Amino acid sequence: MSAHRIAVIPGDGIGREVVPAAIACLERIAELHSLTLEFTPFDWGSDYYLQHGRMMPDDGLPQLALHDAIYLGAVGSPEVPDAETLWGLLIPIRREFQQYINLRPVKTLDGVAAPLASEHPIDLVIVRENNEGEYSEIGGRMYRGLPQEGAVQEAVFTRLGVSRAAHYAASLAASRRGRLTSATKSNGIVHTMPFWDEIVAETVSLYPDVTLTAEHVDALAAHLVLKPWTLDVIVASNLFGDILSDLAAAVTGSIGLAPSANLNPEGRYPSLFEPIHGSAPDIAGNGVANPVGQIWSGAMMLEHLGHTQAARHLQTAFEAVLRDGVRTRDIGGTASTAEFTEAVLSMIDAQADEQVAGLSRPSQR
Repeated sequence: MSAHRIAVIPGDGIGREVVPAAIACLERIAELHSLTLEFTPFDWGSDYYLQHGRMMPDDGLPQLALHDAIYLGAVGSPEVPDAETLWGLLIPIRREFQQYINLRPVKTLDGVAAPLASEHPIDLVIVRENNEGEYSEIGGRMYRGLPQEGAVQEAVFTRLGVSRAAHYAASLAASRRGRLTSATKSNGIVHTMPFWDEIVAETVSLYPDVTLTAEHVDALAAHLVLKPWTLDVIVASNLFGDILSDLAAAVTGSIGLAPSANLNPEGRYPSLFEPIHGSAPDIAGNGVANPVGQIWSGAMMLEHLGHTQAARHLQTAFEAVLRDGVRTRDIGGTASTAEFTEAVLSMIDAQADEQVAGLSRPSQR
């Protein structure tokens, strides 16, 4: 049996509801596919911050480094500043473990009504540079409290950072439909964006089967709303990728559906898997949170760990449940978190039974 150690951080709000739901599905899949997933919980997040003044302990990163993957729910609380929750947990994990690719698939799911009226299915992937760009620590504030108070935030783009994101995106595009769109703003941001454009173009030239198009991010946002089905793979800087992926998720029906993977592609460090939704404190504790983003992130984790068949089984199960009309409130249904999860568990078993039955049927040749 394949064994993997998974660090689990449910975090805050609905993370504490959707993570146990998704783990139940992962455990059922693991049993059926002869996998051993050892889940180790870490009770870090906003409650930990309120008790200890930090989002995780001093040795938090070394503890996580002992695992094969990290499974995160959501972080954020009205009682803790957003900068503390993000820079105290998620960003240190992304940078310490060189998770320089943020991968966000976006697709139309049968049974989910989307705000976009179209018969064309959406199937695209956003590759977000995840370690630098606009999310740098360089900058500061001066003249605090005075009328002339100011703030400076520096964006940092390096040849290494841009090229490795472009390589990953181009390789992915080559395995799909061969179309790569680069999000830029080189008409207004005079230094970093032309630098981004040059390195992306230089890198993608090494992939003869990939066609590259550069689009200004504002036009690309409109493109995502008007004709998202024409897009295949998008590569974007940290900030642009963050914004575009939320928009793309909304176009397909709900941000509660969207998964993501923070990848160290070489596998030298653990990668992190999380839904892109927040902690949603307004609905937390009511049992109505949509677990699809968390479950789908779990499927991406299985794929990353090398278990393609298990990942496909989990994904086809939750997609079939949506197709059958079982939906949570955010996508027009009435199912609770527990009811949706139970439906997925039943579908996992049903699909496994169908596969066994198919193998046992005599050949018709």
